[in-house]
Amino acid sequence: MFAGFPPEALKFLRSLARNNRREWFQPRKEIFETKVKAPMTELVEAINAELVRFAPDHITDPKKAVYRIYRDTRFSADKTPYKTHFAAIFPRRGFERHSSAGFYFHISPTAVAVAMGAYMPGPQDLFAIRTWLAEHHREFNAASKALGKIMGELQGDSLARSPKGFDPTHPAGDLIRRKAWFFASNLPPETAESPKLLSEIVKRFRAAAPVIAILNAPLDRASRRASADGL
Repeated sequence: MFAGFPPEALKFLRSLARNNRREWFQPRKEIFETKVKAPMTELVEAINAELVRFAPDHITDPKKAVYRIYRDTRFSADKTPYKTHFAAIFPRRGFERHSSAGFYFHISPTAVAVAMGAYMPGPQDLFAIRTWLAEHHREFNAASKALGKIMGELQGDSLARSPKGFDPTHPAGDLIRRKAWFFASNLPPETAESPKLLSEIVKRFRAAAPVIAILNAPLDRASRRASADGL
């Protein structure tokens, strides 16, 4: 069981938001390591223990699941060095972090954010998912409706018109036009300090498992074909 983050965790992230510079962070790095990063690792391990039951292919080593606190500022006008939230992701085994549909959450001073879906598929994966949904839209809509009861509506930007190669009158046109398929919702920030945090995240991940499996089905198929072609 995970007892929740200590109060020092949110306090640290709130202070970091006000003092986002290396001169402030470095003298307090031990607080980050012990009060934020270490509990996050424990939480990821606890989530992994639950994923065994409903999404075993998404069990992820905490070292790979937990994002770095350091921002990549190379191509950003915002040069603040640190993120003001701390996050973890659970992709499909055998895929990179953002190339499959997966599960995600982060802790911040303003919310505990929980999300799941295919957020940034590349061109090939985008085509594969659209093609799959054209044939399996009823299954996807049923799973999405069930998930929507606790996560809200399906999200993701859409094209104004059907992409090339797809029938603009297809009954799943709204799904096919999308460039991403995901759900996201926020819990109060104080949830991070509660023993209920684990169960609240897992409840949403469990409800999302059928949706994630549908979105990953075409990617799994493409991966198997690529492996076979390489033999």
